[in-house]
Amino acid sequence: MEEYRPDEKRYGKIEYKRCGQSGIKLPLISLGLWHNFGGVDVFEKGREIVRYAFDNGITHFDLANNYGPPPGSAEENFGKMLAKDLKPWRDELIISTKAGYWMWNGPYGEWGSRKYLISSLDQSLKRMGLDYVDIFYHHRPDPDTPLEETMMALDHIVRQGKALYAGISNYSAEETAEAVKILNQLGTPCLINQVKYSMFERWVEEQLLDMAEETGIGLIAFSPLAQGLLTDKYLNGVPETSRAAKSWGFLKRSEVDAAIEKVQELNRLAEARGQSLAQMAIAWLLKDPRMTSVLVGASSVQQLSENIDALDYLLFSSEELEEIEMILNRD
Repeated sequence: MEEYRPDEKRYGKIEYKRCGQSGIKLPLISLGLWHNFGGVDVFEKGREIVRYAFDNGITHFDLANNYGPPPGSAEENFGKMLAKDLKPWRDELIISTKAGYWMWNGPYGEWGSRKYLISSLDQSLKRMGLDYVDIFYHHRPDPDTPLEETMMALDHIVRQGKALYAGISNYSAEETAEAVKILNQLGTPCLINQVKYSMFERWVEEQLLDMAEETGIGLIAFSPLAQGLLTDKYLNGVPETSRAAKSWGFLKRSEVDAAIEKVQELNRLAEARGQSLAQMAIAWLLKDPRMTSVLVGASSVQQLSENIDALDYLLFSSEELEEIEMILNRD
C-alpha cells in the first residue's frame, strides 16, 4: 500500500458535536474496532477502512483491551496502522480504549479494581505504541469493587497523563450519577458514557438521556444497528454467512426471527425516505440532541461509506417518528 497522505478536504465532510459540556467535539459518526480488526482478520482491509474514515473526517477511533479476537489484537493492529499511516496526525485524533471485561487469568484480569485498570491501560498503550489515549473508559460496572476505587483509578490515570479524559460504559442512570459525582469531587470530570442504544435497545431513554443533560456528560451509542439486524442483511431470512447463523456471538437466530416483520416494515419506511435501513437507524439515534456520536463498525470501505451517508438526511417528520414508534411497539 502506497504512502498515506490524508485528504486535504477531510474536515468539510462531517459535522462535529460538543461532548456534553466539555471542550471536546466528536464526529457525529465514530469508528469502532470491536469487530473486523483483530488477529483473525485481514490487516490491509482494516487499514483501508481506517484510512477512509480519517479521509472523511472521522477523528474518533474506539477500542478496548479485549477487542480482537484474540483479545488485544485489535489494539496491536491499530498500533501498526498508527505507525504506518496516522502517526504524523496523532494530535488530530481521539483514540479511546477500555478495561472491564475479562482480559487475563487470575483475580486481577477483569472488572474494576485499581490494580486491573492501571495494569490494563499500561498494556494497551504498549500494544498501540502510544504515550496516552484520549479517553479511557471503565467498560462495565463492577458489583464487588467500591465505585470510589474504580473512579479513583480513572482519576489517577488522567493525572498521570496516560489518558486525557475519563469515561464510563454500560453504566445505568443511577450508576452514572454516582460515578459523575465521585469524579467531580476528585477533580477529573466524567467526559462520556458509552451505551448500547438502537431502535431495538432503548433502555437509555428511561432516565439516562435526562441524566446526561443534567450532569453535562456526553453519550455515544454502540451497536446502533443491533448487530446487523437493522440492515438489509436479514430482510429475507438468515444468510448462512451472517453473525446470526453462527452458534456463538451476540445476535441469535431466534432474535432475527422474532424481529423480522418489524425490520421489513422499518425498511419500507427507510426506502420511502430515500435511505437504507442502516442509514435511517443511525439518523434516528442522532435526532436526539443529547447524543454526541454514534459508533459504527465496518467490514468494508463501502459499508462505512454508506453509514457516513446517513448524515445527508437526519431530519424526521412527526409522522415518520410516530410510524416508527408504532412499528417498534407492535406485539
